[in-house]
Amino acid sequence: MAATQEKATPCCPDAALSSESKSSILQLRNASASDPADDPIRNRASVPPTLIRPLDSTSANATAPKGLPVMLRAQSSHPLEPLSAAEISVAVATVRAAGATPEVRDSMRFVEVALVEPDKRVVALADAYFFPPFQPSLLPRTKGGPMIPSKLPPRQARLVVYNKKSNETSVWVVELSEVHAATRGGHHRGKVISSQVVPDVQPPMDAMEYAECEAVVKDYPPFREAMKKRGIEDLDLVMVDPWCAGYHSEADAPSRRLAKPLIFCRTESDCPMENGYARPVEGIHVLVDMQNMVVLEFEDRKLVPLPPADPLRNYTPGETRGGVDRSDVKPLQIIQPEGPSFRVNGHFVEWQKWNFRIGFTSREGLVIYSVAYIDGSRGRRPVAHRLSFVEMVVPYGDPNDPHYRKNAFDAGEDGLGKNAHSLKKGCDCLGYIKYFDAHFTNFTGGVETIENCVCLHEEDHGILWKHQDWRTGLAEVRRSRRLTVSFICTVANYEYGFYWHFYQDGKIEAEVRLTGILSLGALQPGETRKYGTTIAPGLYAPVHQHFFVARMDMAVDSKPGETFNQVVEVNVKVEEPGKNNVHNNAFYAEEKLLKSELQAMRDCNPLSARHWIVRHTRNVNRTGQLTGYKLVPGSNCLPLAGSEAKFLRRAAFLKHNLWVTSYARDEMYPGGEFPNQNPRIGEGLATWVKQDRSLEEADIVLWYVFGVTHIPRLEDWPVMPVEHIGFTLTPHGFFNCSTAVDVPPNTCDMDLKENGMATKPIQNGLLAKL
Repeated sequence: MAATQEKATPCCPDAALSSESKSSILQLRNASASDPADDPIRNRASVPPTLIRPLDSTSANATAPKGLPVMLRAQSSHPLEPLSAAEISVAVATVRAAGATPEVRDSMRFVEVALVEPDKRVVALADAYFFPPFQPSLLPRTKGGPMIPSKLPPRQARLVVYNKKSNETSVWVVELSEVHAATRGGHHRGKVISSQVVPDVQPPMDAMEYAECEAVVKDYPPFREAMKKRGIEDLDLVMVDPWCAGYHSEADAPSRRLAKPLIFCRTESDCPMENGYARPVEGIHVLVDMQNMVVLEFEDRKLVPLPPADPLRNYTPGETRGGVDRSDVKPLQIIQPEGPSFRVNGHFVEWQKWNFRIGFTSREGLVIYSVAYIDGSRGRRPVAHRLSFVEMVVPYGDPNDPHYRKNAFDAGEDGLGKNAHSLKKGCDCLGYIKYFDAHFTNFTGGVETIENCVCLHEEDHGILWKHQDWRTGLAEVRRSRRLTVSFICTVANYEYGFYWHFYQDGKIEAEVRLTGILSLGALQPGETRKYGTTIAPGLYAPVHQHFFVARMDMAVDSKPGETFNQVVEVNVKVEEPGKNNVHNNAFYAEEKLLKSELQAMRDCNPLSARHWIVRHTRNVNRTGQLTGYKLVPGSNCLPLAGSEAKFLRRAAFLKHNLWVTSYARDEMYPGGEFPNQNPRIGEGLATWVKQDRSLEEADIVLWYVFGVTHIPRLEDWPVMPVEHIGFTLTPHGFFNCSTAVDVPPNTCDMDLKENGMATKPIQNGLLAKL
């Protein structure tokens, strides 16, 4: 698969400004962040007015210490550009150097290094003058006329640091001064802005910890004896999956860093791709202190025989369904002889009439920023400021040990981004592709890179629209295509693909694809479980659910920081019998304004075709209606658990499909920033909405919770075929007419006869050539 040749777009503000605009520049009025840094946990610093200065003669003649070049133009990194490997190294070195003693410095473990996303108005400033899309209209109008600053505020990084010796978690904010201008010989050029110890929390687990935990458990003598009782002599065959402890009682409190591993065992030492999850080792209870890497508790509670080796367990070529792979699959090629229709400048993407910016974090994975649509004479129309998947929860429905405690928070406890794939390893995307790398810190502070982590490509998507006039026999048809941005991650046995699709008709579709391998349980001979499906002798798959939370910081027709959006709920009502409905066929759509956050805790209702519209409160279309974007639910569900279920203490946000909040900079994660071993009831989204802030005219954030209930089938073994769930954001009165009318036709028919491949009817089950 080829990567695109990036089409260069000028990054210098001079390229986007006319001489008239330059001559009208008078001065820069102070631009500052509006949010006070009043959160002791996140403590993101606001942008001081002095960091944004007017263009003057002194800046062009500035000097620096010997050997350090001066930045004479705007920063080379957009304020929303993902942190580079150099920036991560500088941030880590800065924090480590700030440690009070050598012992403290040596004990630092770096869980996360993330970009501090600046105030929306700083982003607008960058997009207006420094970087594409070069749109001065993004800034609010002022009496003084157009303005150009000489530089943007320095970028900042936010670090979550775990101290392995003291079992403390701290949050640091570092200013990345001069990172791009000079980083030499390991000398850091960062500056600590703030640091704060966060009490009574445990940060996400790390892959290095998982590997250590597996080694510690395998080396524990009682564990080795328990394996021998089950006929396992070769410990290299044993798989120890260190699941987070969750929170079920005070014994799981965050005063200790705990894991409760699940155990599996492969059958063959010479088969590295064997499906080890096919043989769960049940009846063993292990509790591991992840701070000191020691086994705290061990109990061989119940001897459950290992399931026999199922001949259908493996998934490598030639080993499935009796060892016969299909032989009738012909090559399918996706070609674009003239290259793709999208353009990429750094992380800024333009395609059809869409433009947006790609970001990535270790926790959320893919982030889409500054989504806008170019609408003819109306120009660039914003749709959303930030789109991402911020959390997912997977509760299992079997009350037996160990399955009752399987309710992973895969984003908050592990990190979706950190578990992402390098997409060069496999055929994950087809066609003409642009890949983006991702950089992270590992536990010890080193920088790791996932190459080809995000995939950007176009896809054919069937018919966009068609009409044939029956009187004339004439037809018009347009082929649809979409631009897809995606990444895939593995969390233990499951794979999750996260996709954002952009369509030619102005629609955005969010999709999650679930695949991978089932998490299984072992059965006693002759035993069955009502809480799962028996899929092989001695083996069953428990029922479970997958929930995902999409956070959508909307900006429908709004400049950054404006508060001119609202949300209405639409339900279809059947008209009461009477004079207005004499034929008993009448129904209509009824709208209700969601006036406050407590009113906006809503659930899906397919019986009333319920959906929600984010509207601009002041912009109207040609019929006088307020412009808007509609959230259309896909298939969905709610938790199948009692109100006192332990996992709902941490996941109260699962109780409703839709939540709406007024934007607050530090309200990012619906279960709170640290859900691991978190005993606090209702922390996060369920607590924020108790403020009951007004939504009648606000900066709107949608939190859409969607999920699937998985009742495993025999056909989900040994691998689970992809299941698709998601939702769409579609224009609703946003455009004055269909944006699909100007999509050009294309020739796409191919007759088999023209290629010497005409066919006869199927005979004896075979397709015969003429």
